[in-house]
Amino acid sequence: MCTPAGVRLGGYMLWGTGATVGPVGEAFDIVRSGYDRIGVRYGEWSSASPTRLNFVRRRLRELTPGSLVVELGCGAGEPATRLLAAEHRVLAVDASLAQLRLAREAAPTAALVQADMARLNLRAGSADAVASFYALGHLPSHEHAPLLHAIAHWLRPGGVLLTSAPLRAGDDRDKSWLGVPMYFGGIGETATRQAIESAGLEVEEWQVVPEDEGDGKTVRFLWVLARKPQFG
Repeated sequence: MCTPAGVRLGGYMLWGTGATVGPVGEAFDIVRSGYDRIGVRYGEWSSASPTRLNFVRRRLRELTPGSLVVELGCGAGEPATRLLAAEHRVLAVDASLAQLRLAREAAPTAALVQADMARLNLRAGSADAVASFYALGHLPSHEHAPLLHAIAHWLRPGGVLLTSAPLRAGDDRDKSWLGVPMYFGGIGETATRQAIESAGLEVEEWQVVPEDEGDGKTVRFLWVLARKPQFG
């Protein structure tokens, strides 16, 4: 695991003036603790998502081998971190140390960092791509737009953001999500698009996809591909 002092990946020092900015909040602690307690059960429950696998494989074909990819909320590393790291340099970030230990087994070549993704401080133009699968839904609603602006700052010109996002606006705490307390937050479809575009990214793909969560429950997620213009 990487320390807050920073990380050098493929010859690039990614941190800016510091790994994180400001103290973590209660929502981060709830998410971190929940995923630590869930452990391997989360990977067993989520790794077979055909939607995530489809998006990862499609975008892998568009990236030059050896691209620098930042993955926010990598979880146990299956399948996304493993697939990304097989072809690219990957910086994978997660709140949970237990999940990062699993990700180390799945993607041994990835650089792993335990951090609050809303407080990362990466160098401008250091990333070819930023990917995040189901993780934005664990951020407080007021942190969504600032994070999207930060991502645009990290991306090089022509770099891409591939992310899912919750359709529901607001903040909520579930007392027993997969058996643990969990925090959820979102700003909805319209505000998400406004935040992405106001950050200077151009939306290339925008889909609302229903996904089977098991036990007969279907949940819809927004899936987005956006690109930083080559010239701006």
